[in-house]
Amino acid sequence: MTEPTMTPEHHGLESTEPQKATRRLSPWAAVAAITASTFTVVTSEMMPVGLLTPLADALGVSEGIAGLSLTITGVLGAVLSPFAPVLIGRLDRRIALIVFMGLLAVANLVSGFAQTFTVLMLSRVLLGVALGLVWGIAAGIGLRLVDESQIGKAMTWIFSGVALASVLGIPAGTYTASLIDWRAAFFTLAALSGVVVVVLAITLPRLPVTERATVRGLFGVLGNSGVRNGLIVTACVVVGHFTAFTYVRPLLDGSGATPAVIALILAFYGAAGIAGTFGLGPLAGSRPRTSSLVVTAGIATCIALLTLDLGLSIVVIVVAAWGVAYGGVAVSTQSWTRQADPARVETSAAIWSGVFNAGIAAGAALGGTLIDGAGLGVTLWTGATLAAIAALIALSSRVTQRQ
Repeated sequence: MTEPTMTPEHHGLESTEPQKATRRLSPWAAVAAITASTFTVVTSEMMPVGLLTPLADALGVSEGIAGLSLTITGVLGAVLSPFAPVLIGRLDRRIALIVFMGLLAVANLVSGFAQTFTVLMLSRVLLGVALGLVWGIAAGIGLRLVDESQIGKAMTWIFSGVALASVLGIPAGTYTASLIDWRAAFFTLAALSGVVVVVLAITLPRLPVTERATVRGLFGVLGNSGVRNGLIVTACVVVGHFTAFTYVRPLLDGSGATPAVIALILAFYGAAGIAGTFGLGPLAGSRPRTSSLVVTAGIATCIALLTLDLGLSIVVIVVAAWGVAYGGVAVSTQSWTRQADPARVETSAAIWSGVFNAGIAAGAALGGTLIDGAGLGVTLWTGATLAAIAALIALSSRVTQRQ
């Protein structure tokens, strides 16, 4: 296996220079394990979306307040992700990933046992810590497992965990809640997190880091205008998406869908998301600006259409198209920042993770404020407008400083 040659100043966080991974099993087994990690993390983070109504009823809060359980994880993820290499220091990345996936299991277990909204929020704080640190190192780990020529493919697989969480995780949790109750969904996630810990221990090679990262190195990459452009596009589209999508359950309830049908619709959305991830992956790898323009414009259009009085069958089609567009967001925007500064991919990936999670938090909070104060229609239009702004920025920006 070869790895891109990088100096300590360029590899990420200025003083971080990871050694090559020590091979144990196939590198693709390790990539699959990291994909399982991103799947589990995103499913855990987003599970309140599918459980919002029963969770709010059980804990005696409004749907807007219940949405804060998503906001808190996103805030912590946003704060911790960029600083993950600094906080983890020289700890072997394999050990770090295993430890924080274990913390994710504990957080989900506490969520399942929560009898008050306060306890639920405390569990989501734990989950936010695990989320931020896992995301902060997962993308960088992927770069160390495969040959340079296979990095794009590996990153597509790793970020497919986001779409898989939509097609399998959130719908499965929603369906489990409809059969048993919302707590069962969190207990299932706790068990799944434990399984992933075991898989990581078996498949990941040693991933040592020879030097401690510094905070100063975090900000050096922001001097690259291409990276900044990619991060701005990421922020706008993610905030817009989650302003609307966090409250998709009330939208579907209002369309006359039963809980079981809602679970199927979310599964349909997730399946479309997988198609978007892998379908747009090659385009994102070669032309990330074009891919980002497609997905941002697609999200804006779909959310805007959902403000109309559509029949349930049309809603399903639009939600599926929304899924295709959102499925390409992570791979498109992360490819943008990676290509903008290929010498400092680890650093830009950590910052990108922070921006992405900040967007989730901001979107959930904004949507919660709007849905409780102005209604669902205003919430959707706000999300559509932010996604449209992202599309305009993508249209007028450059990926690299030399273009």
